[in-house]
Amino acid sequence: MNKIMFFAHLREAAGKESITMDVTGKTVAELKELLVTQYQLNQLDTVMTAINEEFATNEEIIQQGDTIAFIPPVSGG
Repeated sequence: MNKIMFFAHLREAAGKESITMDVTGKTVAELKELLVTQYQLNQLDTVMTAINEEFATNEEIIQQGDTIAFIPPVSGG
């Protein structure tokens, strides 16, 4: 199983801080497609993805037990 965490507006859109599902063997891009379908998270093309607290590309393959976080861009002043 994998823990998938959402931050900022994605947390609000998903209605939860995190979910648990088995996405072992999928790429980050495949997971994003799955989340768009199941949770209508349409803003995933502009977010950073981290696997186990390390930034990851869309081609990265998710391993058993990995924690995946989706982090939207932030602005500040």
